Amino acid sequence: MTTSESHSLIIGIAGGTGSGKSTIAHAIAEGLPANAVVSIDHDSYYCDHPDLPFEQRKHLNYDHPGELDNALMITHLDQLRRGEPAEIPLYDFVTHSRRKETRLVHPAPVIIVEGILVFVEPALRARLDIKIFVDTDADIRVFRRIRRDMESRGRTFAEIRDQYYKTVRPMHLQFVEPSKRWADVIIPEGGNNRVALDLVIGKLLNILPR
Repeated sequence: MTTSESHSLIIGIAGGTGSGKSTIAHAIAEGLPANAVVSIDHDSYYCDHPDLPFEQRKHLNYDHPGELDNALMITHLDQLRRGEPAEIPLYDFVTHSRRKETRLVHPAPVIIVEGILVFVEPALRARLDIKIFVDTDADIRVFRRIRRDMESRGRTFAEIRDQYYKTVRPMHLQFVEPSKRWADVIIPEGGNNRVALDLVIGKLLNILPR
């Protein structure tokens, strides 16, 4: 789909946990004109389980595609593509539940969708005009995840370690790594790859409406 056929260009950024997807998304946003980009995290669409107690929610497999409400994300992307605002859910990673409040996102020329599993669901993948996979070594990714989960999500090292071996690594091998085949662009080493970033930003500047 081209920008002449729609209101927005949708870019999907996938890759393993801690690969540098957010760094890539921020760099793209900074390289484009002001107010030209909005970003949406796939993580915001984790399924809500208000019927389950916290201890059970804590042990769900959040790295499996089935734990994401892709139908709702697709609805919102279609709204934004048509030029309509969308009420994006907010997810609380400390309580493992969806917040009552939402985030109102207005349409923009570029919509960035970021998440480890954004290429897995065919219907969601079909909405992505450009697909970027961030390919970073596993040791770098796991250290970044440890720091993020301890600093931002209130988790202990033991909890992070257990989750990594139980779900994160197996799901990466089963779903995330194979989804690389769908990428239009593969960026090694995440945000440190300035050459790749400049090429992507340059291409976007050429195809976006003036």
